[in-house]
Amino acid sequence: MFPDAVEVQALVRSKGLFSFYEDGHQECCRVRKVRPLRRALKELRAWITGQRKDQSPGTRTDVPVVQVDPAFEGKDGGIGSLVKWNPVANVEGLHIWNFLRAMNVPVNTLHSRGYISIGCEPCTRPVLPGQHEREGRWWWEDAKAKECGLHKGNIKQEELSQVNGNGNGAMQTNGTATVSDIFNSQNLIGLSRTGIENLARLNRRSEPWLVVLYAPWCNFCQAMEESYLVLAEKLVDSGVKVGKFRADGDQKAFAEKELQLGSFPTILFFPKHTSRPIKYPSEKRDVDSFMAFVNALQ
Repeated sequence: MFPDAVEVQALVRSKGLFSFYEDGHQECCRVRKVRPLRRALKELRAWITGQRKDQSPGTRTDVPVVQVDPAFEGKDGGIGSLVKWNPVANVEGLHIWNFLRAMNVPVNTLHSRGYISIGCEPCTRPVLPGQHEREGRWWWEDAKAKECGLHKGNIKQEELSQVNGNGNGAMQTNGTATVSDIFNSQNLIGLSRTGIENLARLNRRSEPWLVVLYAPWCNFCQAMEESYLVLAEKLVDSGVKVGKFRADGDQKAFAEKELQLGSFPTILFFPKHTSRPIKYPSEKRDVDSFMAFVNALQ
């Protein structure tokens, strides 16, 4: 399981190796960790983690032993298609260490040097006596958002909408949280408010459009990002335009009134010969389901 080399190269070339110190870790983690895991989990129906409730007071105190994964989709696609098992959720870290010592289980030598919670080298440092283990991770960021994205569902939505996608604690300024954007591809067109208003007004279009209404902080939007980007690539020569419109913040009331927005993500198909868009009706957000929807309406 490896990150996409082209994505990594594009990130490094545009922002350098250590951009996360300036604009937060989410973008780097998304490219290097979250997207590879998302691709792997789409072949499964369940996965197991080592999360514990005492591991991160800011984000993991409510982790259950078994849950429906709130951020990723499984083999069958759609919400609820992936089970997430956290078997040591209720076990304290001290008991874990007692077990490891009793059973002579080999452990990372960095633990003995103060690295209690170990992540990527630039984002991990030893903790001082009395500090919580998670304070050694992304120490420049807000404790309420210390998740790389693999367990982003732990971050409460009301907190997530109050801090930026980097977890730096930046408040909203113009009604839209400052987060790293998603659905970025040369095969996909970003629509402004004016652009989607014009698209919606047309009674006849030169080509049909498929548009996702999204919020970049939304777990379900992030979970379907890979599928939507693959779909956009498949539709390049089909005559169907693929677009996106960020519909949170100041744009949400407009999207709810004019674009049938009920929840994120909402996907609309704008046919060639009618002004009324058709809303994607299914919770399945895999490429094949999207293609079946588009093919049925062309």
